[in-house]
Amino acid sequence: METPCRAQGACYIGHRRVIALPFIPFLTFDGTAEAALKFYADVFSATELQIIRYSDAPAEEKLPPSDRVMYGHIMLGEHCLMADDSMPGMEFVPQASVAVNHPVKTAEQGQKIFDRLAEGGTVTMPYGPVFFAPAFGMVTDRFGTAWMVGVLETSGG
Repeated sequence: METPCRAQGACYIGHRRVIALPFIPFLTFDGTAEAALKFYADVFSATELQIIRYSDAPAEEKLPPSDRVMYGHIMLGEHCLMADDSMPGMEFVPQASVAVNHPVKTAEQGQKIFDRLAEGGTVTMPYGPVFFAPAFGMVTDRFGTAWMVGVLETSGG
């Protein structure tokens, strides 16, 4: 039976070893990027948090004077999650049809993270054992970001 790749780095689909692509999620919010990044930094025990506002840009850049987040990120070791707020005056289109997949090493670690993400959010699929992993669940957090949390596949089966 084939299982989805849930690992950062190498994982297995069936008996094939595959390497995850080096994409970095970049989330856009409508004025809540700072709160979201601080929440994610706490949930995932980030090693770094950076926030740059539109108002931090030099005047010659002629960006709108705003305290919205122009760029921000959290770091989890070598892994990064980026975010910003939509530019002032631009139409905001909420995230749709995409989810951030966060692999974990143990079901207990995953449950803790899943529960935090679910605070004020909506559980799409309760966290628990599934046929393809010891534990997996889907949730949309209070900021509108969809998450998939699951125990990663570390060896072929």
